[in-house]
Amino acid sequence: MAQWFVTGASAGIGREVTEQLLAAGHRVAATARDASRLEDLAEAYPGMVWTADLDVTDTAAVRAVVARAFEELGRIDVVFSNADRGAVGAAEELTDEAIAEQVAVNMTGPIQLVRAVLPFLRAQGGGRIIQTSTMGAQISSPGASLYHASKWGVEGFLESIIGEVAPFGIGITMVEPGSVRTGFGAALSIAEASPAYSETPAGQVRQYIETSGGNLTGAAPGDPARVAAAIITSASTNPAPRRLILGSDAYQAVHAALSGRLREVEDGRVLAASTDFPA
Repeated sequence: MAQWFVTGASAGIGREVTEQLLAAGHRVAATARDASRLEDLAEAYPGMVWTADLDVTDTAAVRAVVARAFEELGRIDVVFSNADRGAVGAAEELTDEAIAEQVAVNMTGPIQLVRAVLPFLRAQGGGRIIQTSTMGAQISSPGASLYHASKWGVEGFLESIIGEVAPFGIGITMVEPGSVRTGFGAALSIAEASPAYSETPAGQVRQYIETSGGNLTGAAPGDPARVAAAIITSASTNPAPRRLILGSDAYQAVHAALSGRLREVEDGRVLAASTDFPA
């Protein structure tokens, strides 16, 4: 039996992972901004679910909840950082508050969670950290600049510390799903529209979202149950996979983006060499 710590456990992929873990006999420290939404799981699996309110943007709370979870559970094998939110709007449409929230939820919060759990994972001799990211950490779309920035940012952080924590037996995996049928669109933060962008690509993205009625993922190819199963399986895969690209749409989009960037690098080979000191 493994013991997991999960943020954003009340909905979406976090909820699906939590349910599958419990059904398989694992114990879960499940957290959410409103932990009352996890009461049904605690009742269905008595003694297997540890719950706590946790807003990952509150660094002091992150540290306190993490410390309490490790103290009461004794050992946590896997930390699944899953809290997430999307902000939509052209960059200049977004308010300062929306920008701060997007960075806090998707980047600073996960960074502080990792910082909070590392001393405990080191002390117990290892563990696994799994971060829910997105194919949007490899690609970009007009109208979602801050969402992409936050995801690219947290992946940059995780890429950097993989080598830092490997000597302690700690593995890190970034999960990059495509579009999954989780109801993600219903929780989007949408900026007030500016007429200047109405006929631009950013405006078209907004129009699509608004006409969808918040049901952006209703016809998505990604199956949340299969995505969750792949995440759970990755926790026992050694060495830890650096990335899990989940969904045919994610594979195609990420492959195209990386191939395009590689072509740009190759096109710049001569210019790059021309800026060296002469041999």
